[in-house]
Amino acid sequence: MLDLILGVATAVGLALYLIHVLCRPERY
Repeated sequence: MLDLILGVATAVGLALYLIHVLCRPERY
């Protein structure tokens, strides 16, 4: 169960990071 929660949290974090990078490409 804990692994599932960590997996979902990691997936959400990566998704938000990718969206942030795609929305502001000039900063990277």
